[in-house]
Amino acid sequence: MKTNNSRRSFLKAGAALSLAPLIPSSMFASPNTAVIKNGTVFTAAHWGMLKATVKNGKVISSQPHQITSKIPNPLQYTMPDLVYKTRIKAPMVRKSYLQNPDSPKPELRGVDEWVEVKYEDAIKLVARELKKTREQKGSQSIFAGSYGWYSSGKFHNPRILLHRFMNLSGGFTGTLGDYSTGATQIIMPHVVGGIEVYEQQTSWPVVLESSKVVVMWGMNPISTLRIAWSSTDEQGFKYFEELKNSGKEIIIIDPVKSETAKYFGDKASWIAPVPNTDVAMMLGMAYHLYETKNYDKKFLEEYTIGFDKFLPYLLGQTDKTPKTPAWASQICGIDEKIIKELAIKFYKNRTMLMSGWGMQRAHHGEQPHWMLVTLASMLGQIGLPGGGFGLSYHYSNGGAPTCAGGVLGGINAASLGVIKDNKFIGLANSSAVSNSASQSWLQKTTDSAFPVARIADALLNPGKTIDHNGNKITYPDIDFIYWAGGNPLTQHQDTNTNIKAWRKPRTVVVNEIYWTPTAKMADIVFPVTSQYERNDLTMTGDYSNMNIAPMKQVVEKQNGAKDDYQVFSDLCKAYADGLVEVYTANGKTEMDWLEEFYNVAANAVNANVALGVSMPKFDEWWNKNEPTTFAPTMESSSWVRFGEFREDPILNALGTPSGLIEIYSDTIEAMKYDDCAAHPKWFEPVEWLGMKDKPAQFHMLSVHPTDRLHSQQNNTSLRENYAVAGREPITINPKDAKDIGVKTGDLVRVYNKRGEVLAGVVVSDEIRQGVVRLREGAWYDGFDSKVCKNGCANVLTMDIPTSKLANGNISHTALVNIELYKGKALGLNAFKAPKGAK
Repeated sequence: MKTNNSRRSFLKAGAALSLAPLIPSSMFASPNTAVIKNGTVFTAAHWGMLKATVKNGKVISSQPHQITSKIPNPLQYTMPDLVYKTRIKAPMVRKSYLQNPDSPKPELRGVDEWVEVKYEDAIKLVARELKKTREQKGSQSIFAGSYGWYSSGKFHNPRILLHRFMNLSGGFTGTLGDYSTGATQIIMPHVVGGIEVYEQQTSWPVVLESSKVVVMWGMNPISTLRIAWSSTDEQGFKYFEELKNSGKEIIIIDPVKSETAKYFGDKASWIAPVPNTDVAMMLGMAYHLYETKNYDKKFLEEYTIGFDKFLPYLLGQTDKTPKTPAWASQICGIDEKIIKELAIKFYKNRTMLMSGWGMQRAHHGEQPHWMLVTLASMLGQIGLPGGGFGLSYHYSNGGAPTCAGGVLGGINAASLGVIKDNKFIGLANSSAVSNSASQSWLQKTTDSAFPVARIADALLNPGKTIDHNGNKITYPDIDFIYWAGGNPLTQHQDTNTNIKAWRKPRTVVVNEIYWTPTAKMADIVFPVTSQYERNDLTMTGDYSNMNIAPMKQVVEKQNGAKDDYQVFSDLCKAYADGLVEVYTANGKTEMDWLEEFYNVAANAVNANVALGVSMPKFDEWWNKNEPTTFAPTMESSSWVRFGEFREDPILNALGTPSGLIEIYSDTIEAMKYDDCAAHPKWFEPVEWLGMKDKPAQFHMLSVHPTDRLHSQQNNTSLRENYAVAGREPITINPKDAKDIGVKTGDLVRVYNKRGEVLAGVVVSDEIRQGVVRLREGAWYDGFDSKVCKNGCANVLTMDIPTSKLANGNISHTALVNIELYKGKALGLNAFKAPKGAK
């Protein structure tokens, strides 16, 4: 009865907010794009171009559009699960928030009951509370999240659509950087003048022709190449297949015998160092190269700066600790003989040092790739065919030659709008920029932002000032969160601290498809469409731009779900007069936008007769329902990263202050940070196996999952293939398993001072002793107990930054204890709707 009275009060207040009706859904309907009831539909997703089979209006199966290699990709077969399982079926408001938005009991987020409301009422409630927050605390108190791996598509990108609304309606606080490469994307511009992690690599045909030794250091491409930021072109699998059969020497350096190591089998050597000790191992190699005079002095003199300042540290003249192979061996656990042999092998053979990103998701994560570049500089092969280093061969098919063709346009985050007397009166000056580039979340869309990995810190400590890459950033007082297209309750490190942080603001709004942990931590939830319930376009291949693929709507929108575009358009309508016209560019529909994006590419292609290809009118192309494929050029197939720089370092200077590779950075030296020196350096991590007084016994690696994209697809039937004892599996070395008395199939408690989870044991000799693997991305399931019953790894990771330079996350720096779980097996709620929801 109390809830009903509160709801009536809310409806009365909502009516006063805006008497104008919301935009009819028919405006968003796309003419001449009827959804087929029976047949095959072409579409695409992060996991590739797909063919969906529809029967009686229901998708019954999906499969790859094409097969490029023998390496399977199970993510491509899960479309029915992603359309029908774990869905949010109506707009919902948390009970305490609905009763009193001014005193909503935020401490009950995650455990409170939910109340279904009409979509129109939810829109009015959000518009009213957003306006109230801006008036009382300013636009900086509005945090618009939506990090990272949205559903593929140039138009239905929830982050950009959210930021477009927030900018036009008055501004917001956003984030800087990402979780994936938080440390490297900050340090690499100081070292080589670009972020490297999202840039094209030396072409695979060049590697296959010219490299003699290929090193895969901390990367697992057989797992991570199942997906791409746009949609995978699946060329990476083909090239790794060719590498396997090439007869080249392949060396895999990883504490875990990953899917990649198992794929290459006896055609590769597996070396398993202690986690977080890669810098020490590289320093040992560098020392041996210098002492034996097996290094390229000429390259160091002509193409780098600062080796002379780094050398005293390497030789131990500054700290009385020479970085000898013996010294490195004591830290990394690899025999000094192997360290020496590897160093000489790399120098005497054309060697490509491929590196993943895991080693920089660690305490002092700025150091590994800086040291890798330093080692590669001593080898002197940077800019030579098949030599040097690459930081993106494991991601989105880096190294697949870039094709000559068109590139789709995209919607942007818009500029800052000015609202006065409930009317949109124009645009203010703003730093907002187009978000059409592939790594759009790296681009600045607001003047107020903080590093993404510091979200919990920012929420808990308003007014705190932190150092960041030579600047000072002061956290705003966040009182309103709007998140769309992500799952930060699973993504962010130290989940228990993160939950405390998310229970601090007054209002949390989430657009979501499924009842994820983040949706359960909201106050207001809008059910939105999956990528298979709307039309869109995408490129395939973040580097190749090989295809322009239609993303045809496969089935009707489920459970009354709305596209994010409609949700934000309706919020514009409710928020201020004249705002929706600007947001929608005077009423553009989904298909209007898609045609515009397509024409950007088509006009470029058709104007270049030398390409030898043409693109038809949009309607013809769309109705044909097939991708447009472009071919690589001879130049792109023979392209060598840093080749132009090596040819002429003056005319083709790097973007560093010196124009050269900076082994020593005067810029970083001037920052005077105590946790990031002016040259690459071994810093002891806050937690690691070499500690004298370890807080826990095992080093936990929370690596990228194989049968998920982070937390995406954790709610699909793929989970049945890997779950153990009904939980996320944890891999343990046989000797460690014997010591703690567990065996494969056992349910164990994994814990440290930050939290505890339940996991199912897999005993395997494919992991270094003292190390365990619990893959990240399992949906958090601990709202009703002190333990996460589903094995969410981030419950155990720590929330401190890599350093003052980058403020990246250190999710791979965590020690844990493990014991046999003897309590009553707790039931899973991770994939169930919360109390009060359908």
